[in-house]
Amino acid sequence: MSDRTEAAPTCRVVKTTRPFVGKQQLTYAPAISAETVGSSHIHMQLVTIPPRAKAVAHRHDGHETALYVLSGTSGMWYGEGLTEHCDCEAGDFLYIPAGVPHLPYNPSLTEPCTAVIARTDPNEQESVVLMPELDGIRQTT
Repeated sequence: MSDRTEAAPTCRVVKTTRPFVGKQQLTYAPAISAETVGSSHIHMQLVTIPPRAKAVAHRHDGHETALYVLSGTSGMWYGEGLTEHCDCEAGDFLYIPAGVPHLPYNPSLTEPCTAVIARTDPNEQESVVLMPELDGIRQTT
């Protein structure tokens, strides 16, 4: 038995941390995560897609993702072979089931797209599985 006493979880106000470029080649600003507050089942962060930028095609094995678009617009190819497509704009919510390949992008020439991401993985990048073999099969602009 350990002599170490774990502090009980408590409510916390959290500011986003320093933005970083993730495996998907987008800019993320984490807020709630295992790393920042010790969460065990969820993380939340901001993502920004610059004008005309796109992510690397990827999936999140074993973890669902939900997004709320704060500003701008985004398109996303998704599904096996990236054969499905959707568009999101400010005020829209988007659900991505666990394991679904997707490739988000920003079609705007001038405006970034910013969204809040919530994922059932408490870690910021661990469930990301890059799928570079899908990157060239869909146009994003």
